[in-house]
Amino acid sequence: MKRSIDKERFKFYIWVGVAYSLLWLFNDLVNQPGSFVPGIVNNIWRAIYIVVINFIFFAQTLPFIRRKRKYLIYNILLFLLALWVQLILCSFGLYAWRSLGAGLHIYTPLITFTTVSHGVSYQTAYVFMSLFFFGLVKHCFDYIKLKQATQQLLIEKQQAELNYLKSQTNPHFLFNTLNNIYSLARDKSDLAPESILRLSKILRFMLYEAGGEYIAIEQELKIISDYIALEKLRYDDSLRVNFNYDIEDMKQALPPLLLIPLVENAFKHGVSETRDQPFVDIHLSVNKRQLLFVVKNSADAFAAEQRIKENIGLSNLRRQLVLLYKDLNLSVQHGESAFTATLKINLASHV
Repeated sequence: MKRSIDKERFKFYIWVGVAYSLLWLFNDLVNQPGSFVPGIVNNIWRAIYIVVINFIFFAQTLPFIRRKRKYLIYNILLFLLALWVQLILCSFGLYAWRSLGAGLHIYTPLITFTTVSHGVSYQTAYVFMSLFFFGLVKHCFDYIKLKQATQQLLIEKQQAELNYLKSQTNPHFLFNTLNNIYSLARDKSDLAPESILRLSKILRFMLYEAGGEYIAIEQELKIISDYIALEKLRYDDSLRVNFNYDIEDMKQALPPLLLIPLVENAFKHGVSETRDQPFVDIHLSVNKRQLLFVVKNSADAFAAEQRIKENIGLSNLRRQLVLLYKDLNLSVQHGESAFTATLKINLASHV
């Protein structure tokens, strides 16, 4: 089977060869001053050879040897054979390459060898050092690439999980809203048409404006206000809703529909289950990139097991926040007649 050459990997070996040749050139100039130009040409000629043999050994031969085989002894024998061939290439091979360059008048012999063994031993040090240098650089490079690939996989996994959570939260939000409209339609309320109109505005926002990664905080405020207005249609004047905010910059970026689950939770699991004097107090402040969102709503006494359990909206929100920000805190407080959710986010800590 024909093996293809990884061109990007080969370019990497060329750059490593250039770096190694520069180091060896510096060594040559220290030992033999005055041979700058011949030294450059000689090192380029030798670099061609060491790049090729190191590329073949590290990028082609070793991956082939590491393949899984029926018996481990085959891998060991192949490695010993490859190592023996590499030693021959590092010793006699480079000496032959030097002789070829000298014959072509490309390589300038700055040192005269009395015997072949003398020349082989002198050249061998050059290539053996290159094996160590190439191996070390390759190991560091592969380690960095592996870390980057692992980090990228983690980011992709978190993004997939975040998209999944959003795909759960939005239909959940719409389902609850449709239930509210259904109750108005069932009672033949004159407010049903208005509630459908407000729902259409919310749907338009979700379809055309909430698809990006960020929206301006003023848009989030608008969707919260529309949702509150839609919910108030279901209740008489006994429901008290207070929504106030203190925001230094309305154009600050925020992930879309990040705050709405707490508001939705206040109405569905709080006000709708309160018999006397239902209320919802909502406060949002964003100053110096510090967001504080407090939602307090009336609630009847909770059973012990109900105090611990979180609905899908809060559970999903909590997980989304962990994926989006490093510095945050979401706390819930169950009182005898009230439920308070407090969200604090350092917007500058976005992942």
